[in-house]
Amino acid sequence: MLATISLLIASYALTAQAANAGVTTRYWDCCKTSCAWNGKAAVNHAVTTCDKSNNPLSDVNAASGCNGGPAYACADNSPIVISDTLAYGFAAVNLSGQTEADWCCSCYKLTFTSGPVIGQTLIVQASNTGGDVGGAQFDLMIPGGGVGAFPAGCQNQYGSLTGWGAQYGGVSSRDQCNNLPAALQAGCQFRFDWFKGADNPNVSWEKVTCPATLAARSGCVRTS
Repeated sequence: MLATISLLIASYALTAQAANAGVTTRYWDCCKTSCAWNGKAAVNHAVTTCDKSNNPLSDVNAASGCNGGPAYACADNSPIVISDTLAYGFAAVNLSGQTEADWCCSCYKLTFTSGPVIGQTLIVQASNTGGDVGGAQFDLMIPGGGVGAFPAGCQNQYGSLTGWGAQYGGVSSRDQCNNLPAALQAGCQFRFDWFKGADNPNVSWEKVTCPATLAARSGCVRTS
């Protein structure tokens, strides 16, 4: 009987993963996100950006800090813990067969299917496009997760990348989060607390209605 139940559970898990299987990575490059530009999708307002001190900017045309401009990703784009099994966050998204018009400011429920976070759920809003990722991939915005292909952003915003860890992957321990600017430390610690140090776990994903908390932080709501 127990063997039968175990097989049914395993079969269900495999079916769920196959339906919308995806992978995750992590990053925090401080750059203005792609969905923060006008005209990317049918939304009420582009994603909010911030100045060097994490004060919201009103100019949606402000150039990215990665290119010498004043606009950066806001520190409050860090993950938000709701419960032991649920968190919210933001991500760079790339879904095969879709474009920014489909995913910018859309939200996705990610249920982890591997690693120490298996069974936990992260609901993310797509604030960026993963130009350097592919397939069904969600590049999670986690401070200290690595500056990736665009190291100039955090260098320009915070003045130094000393103690930020590897370019790809970021810091390797919770204690190293203390090397980051104060505004980013809690978001960095998320990876070692709620996220249990998971390293690019797989997910099953589905599109969902955005939680009000995420919409309020990004300032962006889909209109279609």
